[in-house]
Order: sequence, then structure tokens, then C-alpha cells
Amino acid sequence: MSQLDDVGDQDGWRCWVCDEPVDPNASVNDDRGPSVDARTAKPRAKVGRDFAGAERLAHRACNTKKGAVTPVIAWPDDLMVIEPAPLLTVAERLFRKGGREIVARCPDRGDAEAAAKWLEDRFSRLAPDLPVTASSDSGGGQYLVALTVARRR
Repeated sequence: MSQLDDVGDQDGWRCWVCDEPVDPNASVNDDRGPSVDARTAKPRAKVGRDFAGAERLAHRACNTKKGAVTPVIAWPDDLMVIEPAPLLTVAERLFRKGGREIVARCPDRGDAEAAAKWLEDRFSRLAPDLPVTASSDSGGGQYLVALTVARRR
């Protein structure tokens, strides 16, 4: 089995950047073909590794496009969120420090609950070694969506 197959199986053949399926049979030269992203975040001296692990699966175009620039993990267009936090920054900070972080505001409970559900699902693939739960709490005429790191054993 090749390194690409190992990483693809580990990530369920989904691109860690765009969260879309990756065809394991596509050519590695195709923009939507599979590639191994060997470094997903800057290494942290204190931690020894980053929140996402050493190698992740990405579409060739997603991997190439990010280059040396931190990629932007997009929030879905159908979620009504105000001031959404940059998710890679949130993941790195929660991995290092733990705790809880507000990641968005929503105008109503339904939007906040949908955003919380999406965040838990997305983080299960974005940062598989970072156990988080999402919540939505009312406050100030709006709903705050937060991620909380589960206690590590």
C-alpha cells in the first residue's frame, strides 16, 4: 500500500481543506486528484505536533493553492453566521490551550444550532485529534456559537 493510500484511508478520502470527496482513482496530475499535504500547520515547539497530524489528504489544486499561505477553511454559504472565526486559527489555539472559544454569532436559535452541528461534524475531520463539542447560547439578543475542548484523558 502506498503513502497516498494510507493517508487517503486515514482521512476517509476527503480533502482536509475543502471537505469535498477525493477520488482515489483520479490522476495525481488532475486538479481534483489526490495529493498528500505533508505540513498542514506551523509546528509548535511546545506541543511537538499540530492539531491535524503530520500528513493529510488534499485535492492537488487545494494543496497547490494554499502553498506557503495558511488556507482558509470556508464556512458553508447556507449558514447564517455573523463574524465567523477563522477555523484553522481556532483549531490551533484550542489544541494548544484547550478551553472554550466563541466562533460565531447568529441571529436566531435555529441558525446557531445548525452552525454548532456543522462545526462538530467539520472539526471531526479537520482536527481529528481535537475532541470538541459545539454549543449555542443566547446572549444580548443573539446566539453565540462556541467550541469547547473535551477533557483529554
